[in-house]
Amino acid sequence: MIQESCLLKSKVCLVIGGGSLGPGWGIGRAIAFAFAREGAIVAVADVNLEAAQETVDLITKAGGKAASFVVDVTDDASIQGLVSDVEKQLGPIDVLYNNVGISKRGDAAETSGADWRRIQDANVTSIHIAAQAVLPGMKARKSGVILTTSSVAAQRHLGYSSVAYAATKAAAIHLTQTIAIEYASYGIRANSIVAGLIDTPRIKILLKDSYGGSIEDMQASRNRVVPMGHMGDAWDIAEAAVFLASDKAKYITGTQLVVDGGLSATVPH
Repeated sequence: MIQESCLLKSKVCLVIGGGSLGPGWGIGRAIAFAFAREGAIVAVADVNLEAAQETVDLITKAGGKAASFVVDVTDDASIQGLVSDVEKQLGPIDVLYNNVGISKRGDAAETSGADWRRIQDANVTSIHIAAQAVLPGMKARKSGVILTTSSVAAQRHLGYSSVAYAATKAAAIHLTQTIAIEYASYGIRANSIVAGLIDTPRIKILLKDSYGGSIEDMQASRNRVVPMGHMGDAWDIAEAAVFLASDKAKYITGTQLVVDGGLSATVPH
């Protein structure tokens, strides 16, 4: 399984949100596997330890190296403990990947303060706390990469309302960009991947009722609005993550890589 190029050979990569919400390849699971395929030692963290372990099993069966960890991204101490545990077990963290995104359907009037704070804590505050935990070591080593999964929902309305998700994904972009500038002189890079409409187990569970029909109707509707004619898959995001984590992107920081099949360059039809 390990690639001859080994773009991430012996790098310790922590993927927060590395499980999958259902059977198949979620974005975090694909990223963790792709990192391992490039020679990384991957820490797979998820609120569901069983889901994290399933990812680890896929990696180890393919000849890669990985370990599972549990984390609650709404709990600062849990995130700090995760980073400490990973570094004790696997070594200093070279790459931190924040793949966290919880949401609640609803517009501004339908989103309570409690919902807003919960989603903000998971989608934005967790990035801040995780970065705080890894930055001192990266700064001392003058090397490190911090990556975040954002969404085209941060840039435009997608046809259904999830105001807290959209706002926090926009905030995640700016937070990641700010970290990039603050720590660029220490050899630390930080970038976001702006994911378009991606066909994952997550959407079949969380969005099946957002389009007023069946899962097949939802998939067809999402395919139609993408200029390339279809949604992306988790591997499209994973390959972008490998590139940004590797030295092939050594002069890229403080920006966003949009992976959306052209969606954000047009208007809905």
